[in-house]
Amino acid sequence: MTTFLIIVLVIICVMVVVSLVRGIIAFLRTTKVDLENNTGETVTEMQLAQNKAMFARIKYQALAIVVVVIIMAVAGGNS
Repeated sequence: MTTFLIIVLVIICVMVVVSLVRGIIAFLRTTKVDLENNTGETVTEMQLAQNKAMFARIKYQALAIVVVVIIMAVAGGNS
């Protein structure tokens, strides 16, 4: 069971890194002009991509924490 959870944890960690990189790429694509002209009324496509990627990263990090807690509970029960 622990081996399966560790594999799941590794997969989730990879997903965290991928979503982080996607968010950074979207951030880098946002031009200075877009940032200067944005009055808060319009949201560019890249800003939406940033938000989606960073929200995904937060979800995956939360899942990773849950898996770590489960691993700790399983390992603590085996002692």
